[in-house]
Amino acid sequence: MDHPTELHFEVAKRVLRYLKGTCDFGILYSKRGEDKLIAYTNSDYVRDLNDRKGTSSYVFMLNSGAVSWSSKKQPIHCPPLKLDL
Repeated sequence: MDHPTELHFEVAKRVLRYLKGTCDFGILYSKRGEDKLIAYTNSDYVRDLNDRKGTSSYVFMLNSGAVSWSSKKQPIHCPPLKLDL
């Protein structure tokens, strides 16, 4: 970053404060019997009417602990449907 602004520094300090306060947090993965990998997915079609973008999300759980997750808005917007009745 060639020209960081005051806002960049404020955001960096906020991230560092968050990390400092969560050092003792973690996810416990325990071995109890057979390993079980479960995936959950979800998507919606244009729930946010302001930007008209849908959202897709997923989470992978291994023995009740999340190992991967994501939630993203779709990169394109969906125009309103016009119905000729």
